[in-house]
Amino acid sequence: MALTTGDIAPDFQLTSDDGKQTRLSDMERPLLLVFYPGDDTPVCTAQLCDYRDNISAFQGLGVTVVGISKDEASSHQAFKAKHKLPFTLLTDEDCKVAEKFGARALLGGMKRAVVLIGKDNAILYSHVESVALFKRTAEELSEAMEGLKKEGKL
Repeated sequence: MALTTGDIAPDFQLTSDDGKQTRLSDMERPLLLVFYPGDDTPVCTAQLCDYRDNISAFQGLGVTVVGISKDEASSHQAFKAKHKLPFTLLTDEDCKVAEKFGARALLGGMKRAVVLIGKDNAILYSHVESVALFKRTAEELSEAMEGLKKEGKL
């Protein structure tokens, strides 16, 4: 069963774009996990560049952004450099982490999803796209986070 709002996010360890092992428990909170199907694909590139262009809105709310796909570290490095992405990209090669958060696709790929994890490791917001061509915009996410901040949850 996939994790959802209110659940506690389990710790996991994945390889980052710099080749180092990165644990969820070592990342800054609140944390926005951005699951996406693949580096340098049209919709994923548009989505992550939107987040890049609006990173100040996330940072203004104290939120750290981290991307996760099946791609290996070398692909992430090239993708990150090409598009000047200011956040870490992690490799979930077998989609086991994506599966926990409901972002694993039926044929072994990854769905597009965003998951906001709070300081206490509780999932504050979760959205998994049913159609891969759709994505949450930075504006939609910022509005949701502003609402959580007003409620004292963020």
